[in-house]
Amino acid sequence: MQLAEQLTTLMPTALTGTVARTVGMTVSAAGFPAPVGAMAEVECQTGPPLAAEVIGFQDDLTLLYPFRELSGVRHGNRVRLVRTARWLRVGEELLGRVLDAAGNAVDGKPQPALVQRTSFYNNPPHPCRRPRIDVPLSTGIRAIDGLLTCGKGQRIGIFAGSGVGKSVALGMAARYTAADVIVIALIGERGRELNEFIERDLGAAGLAKSVVVVATSNEPALVRLQAAVTATAIAEYFRDQGKDVLLMMDSLTRFAMAQREIGLAAGEPPTTRGYPPSVFALLPKLVERAGRSPKGSITAFYTVLVEADDPNEPISDAVRGLLDGHIWLSRKLAAKGHYPAVDVLGSLSRLMPEVTSEEHRRGALLLRELLSAYRDHEDLISIGAYRKGSNSAVDLAVDLQDAINAYLRQRVDEPATLEQASSGLVQLTQLASQRLAAAKAQGPRAAQPSNPS
Repeated sequence: MQLAEQLTTLMPTALTGTVARTVGMTVSAAGFPAPVGAMAEVECQTGPPLAAEVIGFQDDLTLLYPFRELSGVRHGNRVRLVRTARWLRVGEELLGRVLDAAGNAVDGKPQPALVQRTSFYNNPPHPCRRPRIDVPLSTGIRAIDGLLTCGKGQRIGIFAGSGVGKSVALGMAARYTAADVIVIALIGERGRELNEFIERDLGAAGLAKSVVVVATSNEPALVRLQAAVTATAIAEYFRDQGKDVLLMMDSLTRFAMAQREIGLAAGEPPTTRGYPPSVFALLPKLVERAGRSPKGSITAFYTVLVEADDPNEPISDAVRGLLDGHIWLSRKLAAKGHYPAVDVLGSLSRLMPEVTSEEHRRGALLLRELLSAYRDHEDLISIGAYRKGSNSAVDLAVDLQDAINAYLRQRVDEPATLEQASSGLVQLTQLASQRLAAAKAQGPRAAQPSNPS
């Protein structure tokens, strides 16, 4: 934003008002006509002033949502406008640091000296100026790189219920990805999980090229909401420096829940399962900021916490239509000790055909066909009721089941490149061809499946 444009958004900071009432976490101020999104301070009877943001109006009162609890606020306290234009300090010095929602370092090290600034709320790249996504990005996870290949600038969701392995998958991707910079947003997570993720999943090598933004579950909704925006703004800064950025947000659902709290506090009517309309308006504004630009790219992975493992609950359903693909993590696979628990048949990368070779796609399609054939007859196979020779595709799926599972499974400490994922598919295709040739030589009942290699 140019200086002239910035000046048009400014208001005198001498604007003041008084606290008229509080309802829940919301402060209502009288005589305070500040615009929505402005930052304010509420004087407290005890302790430092309370930072808050204007979220709406009700009759003649201005509604503010605080960044911490309301302890110490009383009727008649002074409310003062701090600023209307919000900025974030950025720079290369952020790499390897852990930040709060306001961009301040919270890792116990000295605050970084940052001279550059960026807006919290940047516009997405213009749709007519977005380059096509035609270059793959390795995530280091073989099941994703082989069967759900992502491109630089793609936005994809990782959908799963609680405890199925979303954080582990993100940690593997952060550790082994080929991206230049990683920005990780932990939104509404348990406090103990921060150090676990950094030390166990990310590691020292991963942290060195990462920026971690955290807002734990005990913090107010406005802080959790701002943490997601802060992480996105930092990713945009590095993209504008010509870098390929991997943005990982855990989770987009808790971002939506934070906006639900704020929207309901502002008086919005609950519509779909208690979510107000502002939630579904805010989600595309956030995810559209990721993507490829003429300068660089932001490849975004958003985890979506699926309530009751229902893939059609409101947030999951809305997000699937906004992103460029979805990865479904299966509780059934996780219960079997199959990690990463990627349900290949329930997952999709919309841009895989744009970033892979014909040989790669042919191998992925054959593996999908074999997985589908095995799943359709799994009950018969498990009880021994399936007769070999009844279906050539099922016969081949049974013969190759161990090889397929070995390809799809991966230890947390086992990196895999995109080239290894592709070559593994080629080897499976060749093995399938050999088994088909052997079956054909044994008898006339054997036939090739619909996607021969």
